[in-house]
Amino acid sequence: MTQIRALVVDDSQAMRRSIMYALQRLGGVVCVEAADGADGLKKFTQGQFDLVLTDINMPLMDGLKLISHIRQDPIHKDVPIVVITTEGATADRDRALALGASAYLVKPVQAKVVLDTVKGLLNLH
Repeated sequence: MTQIRALVVDDSQAMRRSIMYALQRLGGVVCVEAADGADGLKKFTQGQFDLVLTDINMPLMDGLKLISHIRQDPIHKDVPIVVITTEGATADRDRALALGASAYLVKPVQAKVVLDTVKGLLNLH
C-alpha cells in the first residue's frame, strides 16, 4: 500500500494526538503536526501531503484562512481537507465548505468517524 502523508493542524496537542492515533489505524499513514494555521501552511508548502485535517479556531492563522491559502494554488485543489472543530453552526460549516473544505466534522468526534471520512475522501476501502 502506498504511504499517505497527512498534515494535522490543531492548537490542542491532545486533539492532534487523538487524530493521529486514529489515522495510524489505516496503516501506512505518516502524520506531520502543526500547532496553528501559520505553522500548518509553512509545513504544507514544504512537503507533499495527501490529506489535511485542521481545526478552525487557532492562534496566528485560523483553519479557514489555512484552507483558502491551500486552495489558492490549483496544484492543491484536489487535496482533501477535513475540518474538525467545535464550531457546530451551519454558517461555519457552509463557510468552510465554500472555501474548499472536503468534509466538516464537529468535536467531539469519534475515531471511527474520522477514519470513515478519510477513507471516503482518499477512496480507501
